[in-house]
Amino acid sequence: MPTLTYVKGLPTPAEELNSLGLTEFEMFLAAYAPVFHKAACETANYLLTGNSFNKSSWNTHLQTTYGISKRHANGVISHDQGAVDASKEHRKRHIKTLEGKLKSINSWISKSEKKLTESVKFYAKKNWQNSNTGCRFSLSCSLQFRSTNWKKIRFQIHNKKRRVYQLARQIEHLKTAPIQTVIPRNQAFVVGSKDESFGNQVCQWNGDVLKFRVPACLESKFGKYVQTRIGNFDRNINRLPKDGSKTWHFYRKNGKWNVAVHFTPAQVERVSRHSAYGCIGIDMNPGSIGWAYVDRDGNLKNHGQIPLQMGLPSGKQDAQIVDACLQLATLADTFACPIVCEQLDFSTKKEQLCERGKKYARMLSLWAYSRFYELLESILSNHGIYLMKVNPAYTSVIGLVKYARQYALASDEAAAMAIARRGMKLTENIPATITAYLSVFAKRLRQEKDGKHVWSHWFQLNNLIKKSSIKRHNFYAISNWESLVKRWSEQSSQSKRKC
Repeated sequence: MPTLTYVKGLPTPAEELNSLGLTEFEMFLAAYAPVFHKAACETANYLLTGNSFNKSSWNTHLQTTYGISKRHANGVISHDQGAVDASKEHRKRHIKTLEGKLKSINSWISKSEKKLTESVKFYAKKNWQNSNTGCRFSLSCSLQFRSTNWKKIRFQIHNKKRRVYQLARQIEHLKTAPIQTVIPRNQAFVVGSKDESFGNQVCQWNGDVLKFRVPACLESKFGKYVQTRIGNFDRNINRLPKDGSKTWHFYRKNGKWNVAVHFTPAQVERVSRHSAYGCIGIDMNPGSIGWAYVDRDGNLKNHGQIPLQMGLPSGKQDAQIVDACLQLATLADTFACPIVCEQLDFSTKKEQLCERGKKYARMLSLWAYSRFYELLESILSNHGIYLMKVNPAYTSVIGLVKYARQYALASDEAAAMAIARRGMKLTENIPATITAYLSVFAKRLRQEKDGKHVWSHWFQLNNLIKKSSIKRHNFYAISNWESLVKRWSEQSSQSKRKC
């Protein structure tokens, strides 16, 4: 079940301040943090050795070595197990990313070398001027730089091979190098339990006062308990339950102690109805978020766009994303329906940034896609709205081909309509006018008999669009399919004849 974390700065009531301007609780945290750090470093080092780990015996070792109780030691072990597991997962993802970059560069090198070799063979022919096929990579010269495009691509291949060597060495090193885990200073972590009163035996909070059980090593200085008044965690939608496990984390940041409570949130009354009664689909782009509301019959009822500004600092960008998510939550509350979005994974695309061009890399890197979906899921969960994630395959093509001209929609709104219909489990058959000119209409019945999915038609259309010189956005302006698709058919037939 998902969990939430509420964070606030540790209050410093005037009646609790001493002559140093600190509260008793702050003095205790400053004294306990070095003990926690030493125990955490020793635990992390032992976990990283790879030896068999017995939690019970290690808990006893921490108690006798550092003078802390069993509950304090449980907090140390839980914190370090999470940190070590995160370090190992980060190493795996790092290696996977580098291997993806290596694969992308090797693919680019092989294609470029093949293209250059075929071009050299073409110009080696005696009558290449009268060739019917043409050259795949024509030779051209630049008077400004006094160079040729062939020389440029050879230089690029040389640099790419150097990069391949560097990546191979880096991957080889990361597979054998020991994993390191950073344990920050000035922090304390206390794991909770649902069986304990107030959700935690060591750190108990009654809604206003926080009472902390002092470990044995510091009892002579601070007594058996220290407490402070922290108040509550004010939220517009407070999902912090009275019962249940509460894990507390105290850490110092920018010269100020902060307190965070980690818990399983209380259930919120569901606002959205079942997806069969209608959905709101969203399609996110760097410049805007297109949305479309589809009723129970799959027909468009409302649509719009939420503009977004690019190139903002992280703080302003987060504020912009939150505002957009709140607008979507208001729409879902108005129509009492769930929101459907694409289940996107940009890890593969980001591995290919060096081979896709500067414009594409800038577009993909400037906008925080993962941050948007993280905030959207959190905000919708607080408002009792269900978020559905669907496969993003061919949604843009389906929207442009079927709905852009029919409903006079922008490309992102048309894609959002296709996404909403997919969330409702509605099929998207390719129009018969296109299948007839794509020479696949005759194969349609056979493919259906063979059990092939309807996406096979969209796969053929998408491949044809990529191969042709016609942009797919022309679907939005064309009033008659016949002329556009017929040109594709003629182009494909001509290319087959040349082959």
